Amino acid sequence: MSVLIEFRHLKYILAVAETGNFTRAAERLFLAQPSLSAQIKDLEDTLGFPIFLRDRTGVYCTPAGEMIVSYAESALAEQTETVKAARAIYRGEIPILRLGFSCFVQPELLQSFRDAYARLFPDCQMQLSSGNHSHILHRLEEKSLDGALLPMPITGDDWVFEQIACSPLVVCMRTDDPLAEEIEIQPAELTERLTIFRDPEMHPAAHARLMNMLSEVKILPKVSSLAATPADIQFMVQAGCGLALMDQRTVLYPGLTGRPIAGIRWTVDTAFVHHNNAEHLALPILVRYLRKLGNGKPLKRPARRKHVKGLQLELLA
Repeated sequence: MSVLIEFRHLKYILAVAETGNFTRAAERLFLAQPSLSAQIKDLEDTLGFPIFLRDRTGVYCTPAGEMIVSYAESALAEQTETVKAARAIYRGEIPILRLGFSCFVQPELLQSFRDAYARLFPDCQMQLSSGNHSHILHRLEEKSLDGALLPMPITGDDWVFEQIACSPLVVCMRTDDPLAEEIEIQPAELTERLTIFRDPEMHPAAHARLMNMLSEVKILPKVSSLAATPADIQFMVQAGCGLALMDQRTVLYPGLTGRPIAGIRWTVDTAFVHHNNAEHLALPILVRYLRKLGNGKPLKRPARRKHVKGLQLELLA
């Protein structure tokens, strides 16, 4: 937004938009109505377009004005949240952030998230709790956790979430498997050999989605071995129970390797999640920073700078 619009202008614009009347807006702002009208008109002249249309029935936003009003709403809300959180940090009143995470979230991502939070909220503590996807969502719902890092998809209307990581999915196999000699695995070669899966009860939506994706490329899995953790999956592959799909970033046990599926670029996506009724002061600011990152790329652990308190999240290349 142009520096031509000062912060006071945002308050004026929002008051006029919400009241639909310059007189009522001026009363809310404790300004004289002629002064408010003149300042809005001067701003419109400077911008080169009208924010409001005025007629006998009231004041209405122009299409361009709707964009300005939307920006004013978010900027003023951000200011309120930031000042409230900063005051709480100063007073030592930021509560512990109770963060849940799935064991299928990469340790590097979890640590990067912790480092980022420490930069954004200096001297504020975080308490970690692990569990399966369904259990973590239940704890978020009952407010025994504030937020969580979980594999996607996140289903339902009760959640606020932002994707923070995206990693290729590969076939995990033993290094002595004949398929390990190939650069890519043809889909047909996985039929009935893909047997090891995360227990569907842990994340039903993800399992259903994976089965649909396999069906679309005519891979017919034989779901015979169910695992609760990535370690269980690797043990089963080592033991010769079959093949599995895994996050490419997973550090594999000795004797195991990963190969992509030819012509397929499936990914493992991770999100930061909280309930839409969650009340922790840090959540709106944290979500806003994550949203600004965009692109679903992994967080990179931020380097610390002397005398700098602001968060500096960067993306892995």
